[in-house]
Parts: sequence; structure tokens; C-alpha cells
Amino acid sequence: MSERKPRVLLVHGLLNADWWLRPLAARLRAEGFETALFGYSSVLDGPERAVPKLLERLRREPADALVGHSLGGLIALESLRQAPELAVSRVVCLGSPLCGSQTARNLAASPWTRPLLGRSAPMLAGGLAGWDGPAQVGVVAGDVAHGLGRLFARFDGGSDGTVGLEETRLPGLADHCTVHSSHTGLVFSPAAVRQAAHFLRHGRFERAAEPPAV
Repeated sequence: MSERKPRVLLVHGLLNADWWLRPLAARLRAEGFETALFGYSSVLDGPERAVPKLLERLRREPADALVGHSLGGLIALESLRQAPELAVSRVVCLGSPLCGSQTARNLAASPWTRPLLGRSAPMLAGGLAGWDGPAQVGVVAGDVAHGLGRLFARFDGGSDGTVGLEETRLPGLADHCTVHSSHTGLVFSPAAVRQAAHFLRHGRFERAAEPPAV
């Protein structure tokens, strides 16, 4: 009898749909995971509707882990914060501004650009205070500064072009790593998938081998 594959539910980010994560789902399946996609309207519904929908989905179709890109990581963690009894053991956030996004705050400050964020504006701008739930949470951040975010925010340190590296760090994380990718590219990055798969299996990211002692 074959061993059951871990089931991973993928959650997309702002201005995307579930089909956007199909390439990522295919790569995770190749890594030995069973995958499913969760879709919601990031602009019209926002977290106040997306979170209850995700909780309903997880109660109906339990998952071992969640993978969220950008806003999707925030949606995933807020859902587990509200329902810590769910049997989700690990969460991987790809480029999620867990402590709030300067790009989002700047967009929200203008009546011309605020509609791009819709009902997700408060969560993207404010982020989360920290993480103390039972699930292990790891973040894969990108360091290639290509993206429209550069038009709306200046980052003191590195960024993926939309989210600053420091914006992806949050008290209570199990692990954090950086790959050479832009914000959008994290969904398609082989390195990001490899790191996500490693965390889903082991609760930590893959590290480069230490050089031999001389």
C-alpha cells in the first residue's frame, strides 16, 4: 500500500486567480505532494470574505500544509490564527509582506491607486503583529528588485521589486530564506519551489553546504 502524499493547498495573491498558481502546483506535485488551489476575489472580497471561505474549504477538505504567494500568505496565516485547531502543520509564504507593505501603504494613500488594493488594503498595509500558532511558518523572499512596486516605494534594504526583505520577516517564524527572484517570479522560480518543498518536509529551509575546513 503506497504512503499517502502530503496535501498542500495553494493560495494566490493580489489581483490574481487560482489558475496563476498552476505551474507552482505542478512543480510541487513533481516533488511528491498532492496539491489543490484556493481562489478568492482579492479586491472585491478581501480577507473578511476570503478567510471564512478558506476555513470552510479546510474543514471540508483538510490539508497538511498551505503555500501562499504575497497576500495569500497573509490570508493563510490569518485563517490559522482564527482556527488554530485545524490540522495544518506547516505554511510557506512566498514574498508575503507579513509585517506590512510600504508599497501598499503608498498605494492606499492615493484615491487614484487605492482601488487596486480593494478590500485587501488594510491587511497588506498593516500586516500581522506576529505568529504564535501551532503551525510552523517559513518565508521564501526574493532579492531581484524588478516590479511596479519600485514606482511606489523606496526600500532601505533589499527587495523583490514589490516587497522589501525586512517586510517579509515576522516574530515567530520557524525559518526564512532568500532566493534570486522578483516578486512575481517567486511563483515560477525552481529555487523557491525547492526551498518550499524542503520546508514542507522538514520544517526548515535547505542551506548551502559549509565549505571544508582548510
